[in-house]
Amino acid sequence: MPRLAANLTMMYTEHPFLDRFAAAASDGFQGVEFLFPYDYAAADIQARLRDKGLTQALFNAPPGDWAAGERGIASLPGREDEFLRGLDQALGYAAQLGNRSLHVMAGLIRPDQDRAAHREVYVKNLAAAARIAASAGITVVIEPINTRDIPGFFLNRQDDAQAICQEVGAANLKVQFDCYHCQIVEGDIAKKLERDMAGIGHIQIAGVPDRHEPDEGELNYPYLFDRIDALGYTGWIGCEYRPKAGTRAGLGWARPYLSRR
Repeated sequence: MPRLAANLTMMYTEHPFLDRFAAAASDGFQGVEFLFPYDYAAADIQARLRDKGLTQALFNAPPGDWAAGERGIASLPGREDEFLRGLDQALGYAAQLGNRSLHVMAGLIRPDQDRAAHREVYVKNLAAAARIAASAGITVVIEPINTRDIPGFFLNRQDDAQAICQEVGAANLKVQFDCYHCQIVEGDIAKKLERDMAGIGHIQIAGVPDRHEPDEGELNYPYLFDRIDALGYTGWIGCEYRPKAGTRAGLGWARPYLSRR
């Protein structure tokens, strides 16, 4: 049975961010994730988690200048020191919030830039991140993202992500398998989960093609949940979707799983 974590960046946007924890808990979620915590004091977020008995499943390391369009810096030549400073900040938050997984975004590459040079930087940064995070008991995850949502994103395919993790060779470096992104780029979700499960550290879901509730669109999530269970995955499944109307109104698909926990 899936362990669902509400993504508080996309869900419960009817409420101010710090009020979303209570809203998710009231609907039966036991875990939450979000993109970034850095606009808030870690102690304030920790208090919301503690008060509602929630587990922090995941958040992202600092992505560079998000407002200016940056989407991660892990593969960007010349930004290595900034990357490590951001990692240190993220690990400080994780120490208070209690999550054991941290997503590191690869960043963007232009068509005129050298992909091999970006890959070399990416591998070195991930090796350093995994080594530093291991001492804190944290797994670093990397996510292939489709280029319809984020044009120019460096990492797009599951096999490439798995190959990078294998090249780094760190036990605490794994792939964040987002079914929405994978379906758009590659499809064949069930077989890729079967092929790669040993290297998957976190799973996310959304309806395809519009990124609304998972019971809309072209993916059969009840079937995929059964396959994920059969493959032995026991981690969190992040609900990273934009509700079509209100969050609570669209939770019919999730209630059977939330009520059985």
